[in-house]
Amino acid sequence: MKKAVVLLSGGLDSATTLFYVKKRGCKAYCLIFDYGQRHKKEIGSAKKIAKKAKCEYKVIKIKLPWKGSALLDKNIFIPKLTKAKVPVTYVPARNTIFLSFALSFAEAIGSKDIFIGANAVDFSGYPDCRPGYYKIFNRLSKLATKVGLENKPIKISTPLINRSKKEIILLAKKLKVPLELTWSCYRGGKNPCGGCDSCRLRKIGFKKAKFCDPAL
Repeated sequence: MKKAVVLLSGGLDSATTLFYVKKRGCKAYCLIFDYGQRHKKEIGSAKKIAKKAKCEYKVIKIKLPWKGSALLDKNIFIPKLTKAKVPVTYVPARNTIFLSFALSFAEAIGSKDIFIGANAVDFSGYPDCRPGYYKIFNRLSKLATKVGLENKPIKISTPLINRSKKEIILLAKKLKVPLELTWSCYRGGKNPCGGCDSCRLRKIGFKKAKFCDPAL
């Protein structure tokens, strides 16, 4: 069975990506990152989703002591609505860090595929969620690995990159993703705040898809 590494955050997009990979008949290995984020809700959600999907997972614990993001520093306020081109919730070079771990893991276990639920349609404007970034990272994969030099490079795939939140939700329903287990809110707490960028985009997506959000 073909192996695939999936970056699993516990959110709507990454959970849908995991079930998309399973539907393709791949054996998915999930990487969950504990990088010092302001709450652990998403880590707990990611574990539950991986277990529900009956997939192996690893929690990778790393430190970013320089912070530089509202998701790492509780002293930085998370606005309910942001007009900034790149909001304060952007974590400097986060996907580059995560993909570097995933690339090493994939090469070590003999996987030729990495999947990440990046989206560049209904998103907060993060630079490492854009198609051009992944195009360049795939070039890097060819240059930075032994298998790349052997002309058998590891491919980074972004199946949701050009889909709207509505389209992602409809796909998730089709794939029977346990949406009730997902967590998208930038804040912790018992329930999603409903006001941060991530909550707002999720809310709009469910409204357009004409479904109630089972996580609420």
